[in-house]
Amino acid sequence: MRRLLRLLALLVALALVAGGILLGVRTRAEAHNLVTNPMESRKLPGRTPIKDGLVYDDVQVTTADGLQLQGWYVPGTNGAVIIAQHGFRSERGEMLNEAVMLHRHGYGVLLSSFRAHDLSDGNLITFGLQEVRDFEAWYRFAASHEGVDPERVALLGNSMGGSVAITYAAQNPRVKAVVANSAFSSLEDTIETSVRFFTGLPPFPFAPLIKFWAEREAGFRASEVDAKRWIGKISPRPVLLMQGGADVVISRESGRRLFEAAGEPKELWYEPDVGHAGFDRAKPDEYERRVVAFFDRYVLGR
Repeated sequence: MRRLLRLLALLVALALVAGGILLGVRTRAEAHNLVTNPMESRKLPGRTPIKDGLVYDDVQVTTADGLQLQGWYVPGTNGAVIIAQHGFRSERGEMLNEAVMLHRHGYGVLLSSFRAHDLSDGNLITFGLQEVRDFEAWYRFAASHEGVDPERVALLGNSMGGSVAITYAAQNPRVKAVVANSAFSSLEDTIETSVRFFTGLPPFPFAPLIKFWAEREAGFRASEVDAKRWIGKISPRPVLLMQGGADVVISRESGRRLFEAAGEPKELWYEPDVGHAGFDRAKPDEYERRVVAFFDRYVLGR
């Protein structure tokens, strides 16, 4: 009997060790997939602005750390430029709806791309820590472009693009205004929701382990990525936040948390039935009215 019990105990111990190894291997692989985006697996633009009737230029910028980024520039007629930034693992074509809409009202639009996205250099995603350098390179391009008033440059970002726009605008007082559509408030706030969406795994026990491996591969702590710490520094410049109650990609509390941390002037547009970064598709007329009115007021001074 004792031999049988010892054998059972050994089998249980071996099963636990094997399970722990498999768990470590799986979560490390998932972490690698979340923080890296090699060219062969990227989303690339499926159409260009010309298909939407927009005249544009292919443009490139180089970041302070030497990466070349790819974008499209659509000139406007009112001297203002909106830098339109896509989200996590997406590409500049995500922002074509916004480009058409803003161009219709006279705005120039710079459809930018992040490092490790689209056709831009790099493989590592840092969720904003390094991507603020990308915004700086795009801002310098926009503000110095012929026919652009450098006092009329604003940001519009989806998802991660919105979170990084908030962080960058807090560090650049020349940015006139920010619109953030479904921006995550911090990695810590959204990690469980995002892990479930991007990996299909339940938050426990996977989210803490994926976070552990991701921090080591990317070389930063998740707690360092927190737009709540930055958004208050944008004031007295304005911020428009959008958050959908049907968002399954980021924490649905992100919009409220950012709004509470922001200074005046600030606006929050919450819609219980809108999904992640879906305002332009779910409510296109109201989206156009709200966003254009916001930029007209705070960028053009109308």
